[in-house]
Amino acid sequence: MKKNSFVEGTFIATFAIILIKVLGALYVIPFYNIIGEDGGALYSYAYNVYNLFLNISTAGLPVAISKIISEYNALEMYETKERAYKICRNVMTVIASIAFFLVFVFAEEFAVLIIGDIEGGNTIKDIGFCIRSVSFCLLVIPFLSATKGYLQGHKFIAPSSTSQVIEQIVRIAIILMGSYITINVLNKSVSTGVAIAISGAFFGGLAAYIYLKIKIKKNSKLFTKVRKKDEPKVEDKEIIKKIIFYAIPLIIVSVATDIYSLTDMSLIIRGLYFLGYTAEESEIISSIIATWGTKICMIINSVSIGLGVSLIPHIVSYYVKGNVKELNKKFIQAIGIIIVTALPMAVGLSILSEPVYTLFYGYSDYGGAILKVLVYAAFAASLHMTINMTLQSLNKFKIVYLNTILGFVTNAVLDIPLMILFHNIGIPAYYGAIAATLLGYSLSFFLALSCLKRELTFTYKPIISIIKKEIIALIAMLLVLLLLNQIMPINSNGTLNILLTCAVYAFTGAITYIVVAYKTKLLYDVFGETYVNNIKNKIFKKRD
Repeated sequence: MKKNSFVEGTFIATFAIILIKVLGALYVIPFYNIIGEDGGALYSYAYNVYNLFLNISTAGLPVAISKIISEYNALEMYETKERAYKICRNVMTVIASIAFFLVFVFAEEFAVLIIGDIEGGNTIKDIGFCIRSVSFCLLVIPFLSATKGYLQGHKFIAPSSTSQVIEQIVRIAIILMGSYITINVLNKSVSTGVAIAISGAFFGGLAAYIYLKIKIKKNSKLFTKVRKKDEPKVEDKEIIKKIIFYAIPLIIVSVATDIYSLTDMSLIIRGLYFLGYTAEESEIISSIIATWGTKICMIINSVSIGLGVSLIPHIVSYYVKGNVKELNKKFIQAIGIIIVTALPMAVGLSILSEPVYTLFYGYSDYGGAILKVLVYAAFAASLHMTINMTLQSLNKFKIVYLNTILGFVTNAVLDIPLMILFHNIGIPAYYGAIAATLLGYSLSFFLALSCLKRELTFTYKPIISIIKKEIIALIAMLLVLLLLNQIMPINSNGTLNILLTCAVYAFTGAITYIVVAYKTKLLYDVFGETYVNNIKNKIFKKRD
């Protein structure tokens, strides 16, 4: 087991996350055929409650663990590092146990909050049963997250990413086989099948946790280092304060994001209905923006998620050593990776929005049109995530709060006015809601980057150079795809035709973009000459 460099760690984590997202998108198709719409609602109810308590119990702690491990490792405080990890686990044990107790005991009360006194669908008893089934995941997943944070803090990215793939594969296998056997072979109720399927998260998490513990045990020498005689003594109380200091802001931002999403969805529905859209159209459009289109866009967000996993330990390491120059350089590289990888994916998805949306969900009057623009909001979200991850690693929590609140408030305030404006000038009103999101992110970027420049004297000149070269590569890609469209028009009819169209366009666009990015030295500027040459040499050897 070896430590991963920043770029290498980013690629490993991103590849794993993209694979997980693809698997997650594909398994839904057969699963919904097994459980039906009522079963799908049950599954959704249980997971919404579970995700809420999972976020409360784990949202900040894995990142806090990663930061603390990185910090004490950089200062060569090895005994304190291991003690901090044990304290983190103890804190998580208490929180996870309380969360499990609340979800298990009050499952039916949560069911009442979800559906109230509505009759004719799923019963309170069935919903409560499924919520209780998923509550056991809270006894495993938080500890899996803590172990990932421990490894990431040591810059071991590959085992953590592998564990995510193992978790997803085991989970999907139990979801599909468990629900199918329960409902179609044993002829049990749909609620029982859903409960079995939900348990897949428990067994997937357990398998991944066992894998990581075995990895750590086999490579224990890499983690256990002799305590230095002059290592300063850090009290447990101080470590606990540090854990809370690191974790609470992340939990607050996570909860605020969830609340904002609900508010945004509500505003879009009300705005569209006010402008003359039917209630059904308003709900469909809102769900595409909030859920279904966003699921497709997760491939873009995967880059920033993978980047964050690798970014935190490096940022913390340079920060505690006071190396502002390298800190600035790493931040520029992180932003550059998002621009060079996520932006061309966004442009490509925008071009193929109609066939891609049809491939996932079938034909929609609004799906392709919304996805065409929504991808750029996803790109902005990736930048926002990366910038805030850097700020959190630097303990600049006040800036995180301010830029997050500024973005959210701007979006909420402008949602309906921009929808009305767009509607009045002949542009679909839902584009106004997406424009409000982009403006909100823009103001967040401006505030965050200004604060970093003022407080840490960051410079952004290299980003301007990256953007110039990026524009050249994107224009080249667009011109080639425009020519391709004259030969092979984009086709949204038939699954096979859609797959062929998407594959040809994606391959042609990617090759064009990579070649131009290489020729303009854009890849060297972002990933480094050594890494790019290593990849080039590996490809060259394979050809030989």
